[in-house]
Amino acid sequence: MNSTLNAFVKQSWAGLRAMLVFTVLFGLLYPAIVWGVGQVVARDQSTGSLVSVDGTVVGSSLVGQQWTGAQWFWGRPSASAYSGDTSGGSNLSGSALSEEVAKRASAVGLDPTSAPADALTASGSGLDPDISPAYAESQVARVAGARGLPVQQVADLVAAHTKGRVAGFLGEPRVNVLELNLALDRLVASRPG
Repeated sequence: MNSTLNAFVKQSWAGLRAMLVFTVLFGLLYPAIVWGVGQVVARDQSTGSLVSVDGTVVGSSLVGQQWTGAQWFWGRPSASAYSGDTSGGSNLSGSALSEEVAKRASAVGLDPTSAPADALTASGSGLDPDISPAYAESQVARVAGARGLPVQQVADLVAAHTKGRVAGFLGEPRVNVLELNLALDRLVASRPG
């Protein structure tokens, strides 16, 4: 009986020591190392890719936000109303999705048969920061008119902010809406007035 109790205590202490070692290794050291590497290798991304204007954070280049008003380029529709805590797609059925697309097309004055897909459909996360060049180009006339700018100047701004595929073959060309709208503000502010 005594030897059984001794074996139990010995095994319990061994299990407790193992738990403490693994807690320190994988609960403290490993996360600290990953955090440290992130700070060195990808500092901007590890801190949220925050974008500041005159010392004030105005958004993140990695997370979409809602833009309203004709003077702005609009981002992709969001099924989560751009809320990071409820990020996700709509999970609508085919017929319900068709109705939603028709409502969005009507609200922004686009033909659903010829509009860029990202103008009328939400992304899987609902937080896409980028739009397709085609969607950005379809907004140029509206934004130029609302800002009192020449259409070609706004089109040139879109072209200057169009990023190609990553490594030349991954993904699709894209335009970051926050960066484009901030550049548009800088353009308007620099005009002689």
